[in-house]
Amino acid sequence: MKFPQTLRTYCIYCKKHTMHTVEISKKRTRGSMTQGQRRYQRKLKGYGSFPRPKPDHEKVTKKVDLRYKCSECGKKHMRGQGWRAKKFELVKG
Repeated sequence: MKFPQTLRTYCIYCKKHTMHTVEISKKRTRGSMTQGQRRYQRKLKGYGSFPRPKPDHEKVTKKVDLRYKCSECGKKHMRGQGWRAKKFELVKG
């Protein structure tokens, strides 16, 4: 799927339509001190095998996570939850 690098859309901070640059957010490492991770580590402690049932199948594609950066105020925001795409590229336009 081809998606434009810049587009004119609504900025929730400026409260008007401005030009935005689009970027795909990178996957980051999980925080080891988050509540969910601490709970998971406590459950794993002293346990022989995996504590939860493994999923039967995985999704074939990942959801694309887009961030829109306003050209006027410089703030970033997201719009929706993204969509699944096997190929995704940002094109000038």
